Amino acid sequence: MKSNKGKKLRITGIIVLVLIITIVAKFFSYVNNYYQATDRAMEYINNPAEGVTVEYVDNTIVFEPENPVAGFIFYPGGLVESEAYAPLMEQLAEQDIMCIIVEMPHYLAMFDANGARGIQAKYPEIDDWYLGGHSLGGAMASLYANRHQSEYEGLILLAAYSTKDLTDEPTIDVLSILGSEDGVLNMEKYNEYLANLPADYEEVIIEGGCHGYFGDYGMQSGDGEPTITVEEQTEATVEAIGEFVEK
Repeated sequence: MKSNKGKKLRITGIIVLVLIITIVAKFFSYVNNYYQATDRAMEYINNPAEGVTVEYVDNTIVFEPENPVAGFIFYPGGLVESEAYAPLMEQLAEQDIMCIIVEMPHYLAMFDANGARGIQAKYPEIDDWYLGGHSLGGAMASLYANRHQSEYEGLILLAAYSTKDLTDEPTIDVLSILGSEDGVLNMEKYNEYLANLPADYEEVIIEGGCHGYFGDYGMQSGDGEPTITVEEQTEATVEAIGEFVEK
């Protein structure tokens, strides 16, 4: 009897081990299949505009203008390489907004929703800070903003929604930007969770824009068909964020 019980335990242990190995293998296969920044996006890292400095600092990519008037901490979309957002960040830096991309573990912001913690303290010369992100990154940024509303002037959501209530006083200003041809964003959820935003939130819909064009990493699986270029969507996004920060 003891021999049979021991044999059954060994078999059970082997089955559990195989299941664990299979799950781990599938996870790493999933996270390694990420969207990479295009060569064009990398040019904004390697050859930024005059007056803008780009450098890697700890787990962030910093786009620093000579005389920053505000700071913007940004969480990338799920399974998207951080550098894919370089065109957007660099062009915002040209408008004197210091932009800081938080590089996420396994390219998933849900593994570091607190990634913004401590960043502001590194740049005490900046008084006005904004937090935001794209898609999953926007959702995780809103999660952090929910607990730190008083530390930010505003929250910027790109094709994203907040599952946390942001209506408690004092409220945080919110800008929501999305493309009219977005095929990835769950619009039912988006509209449902608008109730979590302050009543005076701002919404900008980029006509012809899609989900993936907030970054520069090619077309995203399941996305709609854009009728504008990625450059045009980036330009429209920069304009909307610039106006939001200036007000």
